[in-house]
Amino acid sequence: MNYSSRVPTHSVLGILRANSKRSVLAPRSRTISAMANDEETLGSLKKQLAKLFEASLRVTVPTETDVEPLVAACTGNFGDYQCNNAMSLWPRIKGKGTEFRGPPAVGQALMKNIPQSEMIEKCSVAGPGFVNVVISKNWIAKSIQKMLTHGIGEWAPRLSIQRAVVDFSSPNIAKEMHVGHLRSTIIGDTLARMLEFSNVEVLRRNHVGDWGTQFGMLIEFLFEKFPNWEHASETAIGDLQAFYKASKQRFDEDPVFKERAQKAVVKLQGGEPKYRKAWTQICDISRSEFAKVYQRLGVTIEEKGESFYNPYIPGVLEKLSNLGLIEESQGARVIFLEGFNIPLIVVKSDGGYNYASTDLAAIWYRLNEEKAEWIIYVTDVGQSQHFEMVFKAAKRAGWLPADNNSYPRANHVGFGLVLGEDGKRFRTRNTEVVRLVDLLDEAKTRSKAALIERGKDKEWTEDELEQTAEAVGYGAVKYADLKNNRLTNYTFNFDQMLNDKGNTAVYLLYAHARICSIIRKSGKDMEELKKTAEISLDHPDERVLGLHLLQFAENVEEACTNLLPNVLCEYLYNLSENFTKFYSNCPVIGKPEEASRLLLCEATAVVMRQCFHLLGIVPVYKI
Repeated sequence: MNYSSRVPTHSVLGILRANSKRSVLAPRSRTISAMANDEETLGSLKKQLAKLFEASLRVTVPTETDVEPLVAACTGNFGDYQCNNAMSLWPRIKGKGTEFRGPPAVGQALMKNIPQSEMIEKCSVAGPGFVNVVISKNWIAKSIQKMLTHGIGEWAPRLSIQRAVVDFSSPNIAKEMHVGHLRSTIIGDTLARMLEFSNVEVLRRNHVGDWGTQFGMLIEFLFEKFPNWEHASETAIGDLQAFYKASKQRFDEDPVFKERAQKAVVKLQGGEPKYRKAWTQICDISRSEFAKVYQRLGVTIEEKGESFYNPYIPGVLEKLSNLGLIEESQGARVIFLEGFNIPLIVVKSDGGYNYASTDLAAIWYRLNEEKAEWIIYVTDVGQSQHFEMVFKAAKRAGWLPADNNSYPRANHVGFGLVLGEDGKRFRTRNTEVVRLVDLLDEAKTRSKAALIERGKDKEWTEDELEQTAEAVGYGAVKYADLKNNRLTNYTFNFDQMLNDKGNTAVYLLYAHARICSIIRKSGKDMEELKKTAEISLDHPDERVLGLHLLQFAENVEEACTNLLPNVLCEYLYNLSENFTKFYSNCPVIGKPEEASRLLLCEATAVVMRQCFHLLGIVPVYKI
């Protein structure tokens, strides 16, 4: 076998690429990827293989008790999966009186000691001890059939944690949600959905900016503009963004107003009822606007804003001070952290609190009151250092373990910018930030226009047209964001994201609708077929599709544990491509294999729908 020509697929579950030097030379430590418990997960083919190789390792090298199986998916030319432990084991056992004479011999022993399993069709050893595994097509077929009978939950990953907090979206009160909030909102929602599918209780937290000095000017402006402010309706106050701008202009230009605003902050923070009531009124108007956007995006989230954690700050800072972590520096109270040139300021020189004060109180609350085992913060990459410092302080306080692989843990999920076609930050022509509601409106309008152009307004009811336009338009916006590695910037382009060809939501939604159409045209009762028919994978393209379906669980787990939604998007796109090839070469209706192939169609549709759900996209059933 010419091993140098091997081109593996992407790594899954955090396991390194099979052709990388590190993957075959370095012993693997327990990482985020090793999150599952000992309960067998029906859907995780990789995990079941890893268990077989774990048993083989115990027999092959019984003295090396801390070795974990290095299993990776690979290309069909070399099998379906590969175990790469032989080369990493050899330096550890060489010279210890081992019977082996090199990595190839270790690989042979690993293959020989694999327990009997109906999932494995055959194994072979190549190169420096790589064990290649071909999965039994009959076992693949049975596993798919089992999923169709018991539901897609059979293929849900099982993680070793019970509860997680996902902190995402987090707009500022009195400001409209803009395109920058889109990334945090949909990335956070997708991570929450994947964790929930993996049987983790997720506390979805909206850390809104509802506290701080800006509320002094907003409250004073409310009093000034509406003498009967208590009875001023949301309609009367109108556009909060314009309200904020007008109050900011007064604050900057009128010293008397500025002084009143500064005094208003003190009164608000002191709990004076009049100021608290005005603050609540402003917050409620904002919440109402946020709720409309979340409803359109299909996002559920619970608000626990800055004001919620404010009462906890003094006690949390006292705990840190008692541990000797807080020092005085230039009139401020700070925490000096190894590896950072600047300290983490927790109390400003004027005695006020800041983001660090609030975030330390929040992380303490989430760990101690909400009992979270994993806290995930979804914000732009510009806040990376801030969160690194907050996490480091939490580790020094003993709230989080010192290493990054144990629980509880906290992760910052950073993301890049949304760019316009000019390569600059995405803005309107008059350099304003793009309002999220305007962006969603345009997505729906363009999607509806494309449907009308195809004559769907004459075939469908108005409700069907509206719902499909929303599903496709909003889905296109979400998928165009999520398919990119979140750390990169991406260019916002309606024409590209609404294209029905290539790696777009439109293409994928239409692919799903086509599968549903095939099933409808067959006239068969799918529930009856699930009971009476059997799947067979005799054609190579049937087997490729079947194996890819079975890899759903490990791809969800990789996307979830490594906090990379684009992994799931890549899986979904490849699934659609594999189905297209299968359907081109394996006719369904009216053929002897019709029943089996209809079940494959149904399984593909089920997995696609679950992928859509995890990405927050509503599937369409007709095109």
